[in-house]
Amino acid sequence: MYDVIIIGSGLVGLGVANALQEHNRHLKLLIVEKESGPAAHQSGHNSNVVHSGIYYTPGSLKARLAKQGNQSMFAFCRQHDLYHDRCGKVIVATQLKELSLLENIYQRGMENGLAVVRLSQNELKMREPYVNGLEALLVPDAGIVNYVQVAEKLAELIQQRGGDIHYHQEVVGIQESSSGVAVQTQSAQYQGKWLVNCGGLFSDRIAKLAGYETGMKIVPFRGEYYVLNPDKNYLVNHLIYPVPNPDFPFLGVHFTRMYNGNRDVGPNAVLAFKREGYRKSDFNLRDLSEVLSYRGFWKIAGQYMGEGLAEIRRSLSRRRFTENARQLIPELQPEDLQPGPTGVRAQALTYEGKLVDDFHFVTGSRSLHVCNAPSPAATACLEIGREVVGRYFGEIVVNKNRLWR
Repeated sequence: MYDVIIIGSGLVGLGVANALQEHNRHLKLLIVEKESGPAAHQSGHNSNVVHSGIYYTPGSLKARLAKQGNQSMFAFCRQHDLYHDRCGKVIVATQLKELSLLENIYQRGMENGLAVVRLSQNELKMREPYVNGLEALLVPDAGIVNYVQVAEKLAELIQQRGGDIHYHQEVVGIQESSSGVAVQTQSAQYQGKWLVNCGGLFSDRIAKLAGYETGMKIVPFRGEYYVLNPDKNYLVNHLIYPVPNPDFPFLGVHFTRMYNGNRDVGPNAVLAFKREGYRKSDFNLRDLSEVLSYRGFWKIAGQYMGEGLAEIRRSLSRRRFTENARQLIPELQPEDLQPGPTGVRAQALTYEGKLVDDFHFVTGSRSLHVCNAPSPAATACLEIGREVVGRYFGEIVVNKNRLWR
């Protein structure tokens, strides 16, 4: 009998396990994971950016946990001698109409208590000589880590403290009772007092296995990156971002100075035909049918039709993708880019067609379901874990008697 069973060994699941052990080293803890190792999906297929929290609504959970997570993530990497580079980020206005939007981002950063510096055109050129911009913001606290490395270290520490991680265990059934939770995988059954669902791309389905409707559905969006040819790395010194399009819920194509020396360019955002659809050819009939039969998808598809079609065109054409990226670096040519990594974002969408913007938790009688953990979840994973423990597990980490306060 385990005290807590966690589904998923992505960064959020590992962050929850880490926080539980911080509060009570004697908890009997299990993580079940369907893949062969940690961070196999969203956690290991992202931009590796440590965000500052500048974009997020003041007072939101994302804003608070991103700021706290930025500090704790860099501290964790320093403590365990993991790669980290607080290289800073510039957010660049390339058109006059973007200047007011840039000012709004600056004010939001101030409200969120962040260090943000306005840059004139000349000051931007001193930092990024090849970037086209009228004005910019410098966010010094943003940077890069290797999130797969972070996840592997967290998994190692959790096991060293006595926690169990069982790989190749895909959850197929969950039964809650008044005294505990039974978790059935394809090859084993586990008994626990409490359950935490950190299933990422499948979090809504896992919640449904436990008998809970989340009021939302996970819709997968694939993000495709290119990589600069090494002889063009001089074009990028920082993390370089455009001013986000207020009419589209993604940050737009940006340039990332990576831990491996590469300069990634992207991502776009296109509907994936499979929840773990990293290639254009990946297809799953159930996954796609769920999306296409979901009223919320069609409502949001109509709202963002123009931008959505533009994203698809950029996905199919390197030339169009380059044209978009050249708004920031005009010198860029299609032959300067090679296909790079891809990731899939688990975007929670309500039946009414609203994007679930903040972290979202669904509570059961013996379970907690993390049903929306988009960016900056990687940045904030240690703090999300502490938030979950403080908010939902405050009693059991002391006396093991109750979960909900």
